[in-house]
Amino acid sequence: MNNENSRAMYERALTLMPGGVNSPVRSFSAVDMDPVFIQHGKGATITDVDGNSYLDYVLSWGPMILGHADPDVIRALEKALQNGTSFGAPTELENMLASMIVDNVSSVERIRMVNSGTEAVMTALRLARAFTGRSKILKFSGNYHGHSDGLLVQAGSGIMTQGIPGSPGVPESVVENTITAPYNDENAVRKLFSEQGHEIAAVIAEPVAGNMGVVPMTMEFAQTLREVTEEYESLLILDEVMTGFRVAFEGAQYLYNVKPDLTCYSKIIGGGLPVGAFGGRFDVMKLMAPKGPVYQAGTLSGNPLAMTAGYHTLHKLLNNGHIYQQLDRQTMKMERGLRTLIQEYDVKATINRVGSMLSIFFTDQPVTDYESASKSDTDMYGQFFREMLERGIYLPPSQFESWFLSVCHDDQVIDQTLEAARDSFEAIFK
Repeated sequence: MNNENSRAMYERALTLMPGGVNSPVRSFSAVDMDPVFIQHGKGATITDVDGNSYLDYVLSWGPMILGHADPDVIRALEKALQNGTSFGAPTELENMLASMIVDNVSSVERIRMVNSGTEAVMTALRLARAFTGRSKILKFSGNYHGHSDGLLVQAGSGIMTQGIPGSPGVPESVVENTITAPYNDENAVRKLFSEQGHEIAAVIAEPVAGNMGVVPMTMEFAQTLREVTEEYESLLILDEVMTGFRVAFEGAQYLYNVKPDLTCYSKIIGGGLPVGAFGGRFDVMKLMAPKGPVYQAGTLSGNPLAMTAGYHTLHKLLNNGHIYQQLDRQTMKMERGLRTLIQEYDVKATINRVGSMLSIFFTDQPVTDYESASKSDTDMYGQFFREMLERGIYLPPSQFESWFLSVCHDDQVIDQTLEAARDSFEAIFK
């Protein structure tokens, strides 16, 4: 595989940006490679600056559920561009996207658009503290909620991939009100609430963790979170940055039959453009400025291009009910194919999947939480990644990230991927 141009661009990038990237996992350091630089994408395929094409299972870390350069989204963006790129003033596009969510997600009565998932979570926690008059937040090991200071504690992929427990530059005083508990451990949650429940403003959780690899909540854990937060009058915040509009139109909260007080969004609601949002109960959301005392602002919040891409993406998902069944079917085919290969080659690996999110962990033990995910053989994943990339399959360059599928990952794409996986296993385990 020729990567001369990518290598030259990376060497140049190293002189311009820390680590040569604008987000750590893009560096490919965890898989012992230099990154490839992408030039364009279409459907399920991306092409790098050296002309190498890959079947893409990163999909911009999840947003491209319709595939790259979806024709309907592109046409809408081209039209929107003619009207200007930003106004810092209200537009009808904000109403259109907001109503798409409020009208179809039962837990969201009001919503506020922001610019990233990190910003959505940061503001949702501020709002929860203001509403309850309490300071403490309960989060779970391996759940990633963005890079705001108070949440960089056992925070999933980027932290796990780099092998560090948190981040320098975060004072202890900032995280002293962040409580961390094991994921999927109902007893630990009940014990913490029995001891500190009246000090806890909110519980925040990923219903399907995607930053220690795909690790879903158990139904029992989900119900426990709802029960204890109601009992102690704390708020339940679901971080659906990854799962929102991906595992179902109403997100993972629909699959678990759990109605959170607040939900955080990003990724798919921007259709591939930068966006974030948080929303929920009216009595909580009404505390937001300008009506209420909780301040948040953003120059590019509700940006017309992001609203356009998000609206047309959600519109397509909402009005084509077969999409989620199709995604589930195709990802199940991938899962079954990989399981067959794991058995055939006697590989110590396990697979977790929810809808169109999937991870292969190189461990023969079930992966249900941060501790079990951490036991995965990262060197083996790096070897598998390199073999797959050589065969034209672009996977997340970290053991601790989800694979994502789009509507463009059809039978031919899945078959080609499984053939590459077979050849990769043959090369590694022969």
